[in-house]
Amino acid sequence: MTFQNDQKPAEKPKDPNNPEALVRFMMTEWKPQSKPLPKAIPAVDFHARRRATLSARFPGETLVIPTGHEKVRANDTYYRFRPGSDFFYLTGNTEPDCVLVMTPREGGHDAHLFVEPNPGRASETFYTDRKKGELWVGARLGVEQSRAHFGVDAALALEGLKAFLAQHPLARVLRGFSPLVDATIAKRDEGKPDDELATALSEQRLVKDTLEIKELKKVIDATKRGFEDIIRTLPKAKSEREVEGTFNLRARVEGQDVGYGTIAASGANACILHWTRNHGALKKKDLLLVDAGIEGHALYTADITRTLPISGKFSKEQRTIYELVWNAQQAALKEVKPGNDFMAPNLAASKVLAQGLKDLGILPMPVEEALKPEHLFFKRWSLHNVSHMLGLDVHDCARAREQVYRYGKLVPGMVLTVEPGLYFQLDDLTVPSKYRGIGIRIEDDVLVTEKGMKNLSSSIPSEAGAVEAWMKATWKKAR
Repeated sequence: MTFQNDQKPAEKPKDPNNPEALVRFMMTEWKPQSKPLPKAIPAVDFHARRRATLSARFPGETLVIPTGHEKVRANDTYYRFRPGSDFFYLTGNTEPDCVLVMTPREGGHDAHLFVEPNPGRASETFYTDRKKGELWVGARLGVEQSRAHFGVDAALALEGLKAFLAQHPLARVLRGFSPLVDATIAKRDEGKPDDELATALSEQRLVKDTLEIKELKKVIDATKRGFEDIIRTLPKAKSEREVEGTFNLRARVEGQDVGYGTIAASGANACILHWTRNHGALKKKDLLLVDAGIEGHALYTADITRTLPISGKFSKEQRTIYELVWNAQQAALKEVKPGNDFMAPNLAASKVLAQGLKDLGILPMPVEEALKPEHLFFKRWSLHNVSHMLGLDVHDCARAREQVYRYGKLVPGMVLTVEPGLYFQLDDLTVPSKYRGIGIRIEDDVLVTEKGMKNLSSSIPSEAGAVEAWMKATWKKAR
């Protein structure tokens, strides 16, 4: 049984025509395959502890967490698969189509991992199945191998999933990842049990364990090298697309991929928050805002923004705005400490930005009035809040309740971004013409510690003079 988007793929004109005689011939004269059990993944104990924490949250209940399927890019080609974050968090498995089912027992849960079997050459599908066959896409790990590799209580073939789920009609389901799973277990509205499961997983992931912090530091260090790759290209680069491609090469060399669409915004494009078109030209007098992060093989992602003078030197006007943003970030970083409100860094940065805008003659009302929650007039030029959680997702823990995230307290083990910015649109008549078209953001990834915070990306220069020196030194080494 294939498990591709729960639908049998339609035959295409270009699909091969396999005569029965050819299929029989393909199944002969293969060397017997040895299938020793693999070693457990290094993180197996971490994944087991995470499952145990979730188990304690829902005693006596069946929990179903699918990873999802490959998604169509165009016609019969697919995007590179990226597993569901919650599924990976609990298992460490990166194969598509798999499903984790946690069934209750006395004192906890048993973890059943449903996976694609690997029949090897015993089934003609190794050659005839263009979506899952070994000669088309490579081998799957297999059932018993998955049990040993991921340290679950049991691994089972996907073909038995529907019958297994039918025995647990009142399970809580992480929905939206698998149509088959969603259709097999009816959704209950009373108490919203499925929403509670998604929320519990997000809130559990708010606090990172030691392995997660190690993985985040690894991808942040790789991201620094990606930024240095960009700097080396700037003297000859002509377009934002070259910047994007340069960084994305580093992401594939050192990691799984980029953690999100790379933003390579030059000049006024930097005033568009999520500029990923990256088709603009690079001009020596402009700034280049790069918001990028490498996603590692363990799927944790960095999220760093640096605004670079393409020439290597800030102009007077650029430096004025840059230093205002940097000062706002420094104020925000001081507020990252356990017990503080999650929004405390945002408030600290907002005060600095509003005062700076007033000093520049841009803010037309008193700072206190502009900062009032019912006004927030300063956000005309800053647009976004300063922080979000970071981890397996670039905007991590999105299903957590507001009272424990946005309006919650910072606790040790949380990892968040600190990223103030100012964006002066070309057509904004409230801004002096000398500043129009300048967009600046500075973003670091920060760990809340027992006594304060640790800036995990502090090795990536951010102060204006340090950025210029960094660029100069990087160019010197490249000669």
